[in-house]
Formats: sequence, C-alpha cells, structure tokens
Amino acid sequence: MQEALTAATYLVVWLICERVIEIESGLIKLLISLGAAVSIYVLVGLKNYGQKKRKSKK
Repeated sequence: MQEALTAATYLVVWLICERVIEIESGLIKLLISLGAAVSIYVLVGLKNYGQKKRKSKK
C-alpha cells in the first residue's frame, strides 16, 4: 500500500508541475516529484511504525 501511494503521489505531483504550474525544466519537475513521493513514503512509514509500537504496548 505504501509503495502504491508513493507512486501515485509522484505521478500526481509531476502532472501538477507540468500542467498547473507549467514548469518546463524536467530536472526541477523530477526533484519536486521525488521529494513529494519520498516525503509521503516516510510519513506513512512513521505512521505505521507508531501504530505497531502502540499495539505492542497493549
């Protein structure tokens, strides 16, 4: 689930950069898209880790 959300985030941010913001540089679009995707991956990972940690304390 985490990987699918990351891939979807990458594509959506890429399209936003291309169509809405109209960034022409491929490198800039790549960096912004990858940054957003990695951020989502880390946030979901931290959320899952916190949930597992709370379950193990019970």
